[in-house]
Amino acid sequence: MERERHVPVLLQDAIRYLNVRRGGVYADATLGLAGHSTAIARQLGPEGTLIAFDRDPEAVKLARERMEALREELGPEMPAVVLHDTEFSEAEALIEPASLDGLLADFGVSSMQFDEAHRGFSFQAEGPLDMRMNPREGVTAAQVVNQFGEKQLADLIYEFGEERRSRRIARAIVRARPISTTAQLARVVSAAAPAMKSERIHPATRTFQALRIYVNQELGQIEALLKAAPALLKPGGRLVVISFHSLEDRIAKDALREGARQGIYEVLTRKPVTASAEEMDRNPRARSAKLRAAERI
Repeated sequence: MERERHVPVLLQDAIRYLNVRRGGVYADATLGLAGHSTAIARQLGPEGTLIAFDRDPEAVKLARERMEALREELGPEMPAVVLHDTEFSEAEALIEPASLDGLLADFGVSSMQFDEAHRGFSFQAEGPLDMRMNPREGVTAAQVVNQFGEKQLADLIYEFGEERRSRRIARAIVRARPISTTAQLARVVSAAAPAMKSERIHPATRTFQALRIYVNQELGQIEALLKAAPALLKPGGRLVVISFHSLEDRIAKDALREGARQGIYEVLTRKPVTASAEEMDRNPRARSAKLRAAERI
């Protein structure tokens, strides 16, 4: 089963840069399938605390099950675990100031969300155009695709997908409406902007990325977390962020650079850490991952 085979991206690097210490307090802002959280919890011991966030109720349910299984395995060595069923931008309101020894954020979409067609994140399987990380609230991708004006769509695809052919794609989407499934949208985009010889990605990749980012307000969430991070970390506490595309990585790089300029952080990664060839072979989703880390001064 795909969930059971899930391997968290850059796991060993993340744990190393977090400098996980027994008895410490650590937060995983992006719980997902609990891969990183499980690795952190194994090192904390009974006096440690793990705090984790995810706005996807299905992810939180699965993570609770995994933590219960880990509790049975570790017994008295199990740390305290606090799971928050909400977006990580709420971390500042839910975590005590200057209480964290480490904060990890693995941005983007979890494997579970990509792999389950009914969530509507992937163009590789037929599913409803949803894309909401929290299916209980917010607008769906279908509402955006079918209700936005052509210029609004084009601007959104250009800004959040960095798609140079956004106007052509938006025009084709408007002409093809109503569009209700992932496969239907992928066909429309591919016909309007076929893959170029120099590109290795599917022609619909950037459009799907743009819709997902907009629907989930992902960049605003990231900015809010990184703005709150210095106040949540103890002196010597570590911030580790993993991004998967240039928009996320730019926000992370700028936040760490500005923190260093203000004397808040010592940046630990002069260049982003990327996956080894071995990890990329084992887990293709690691190919675009970039890890950046800093220590609170």
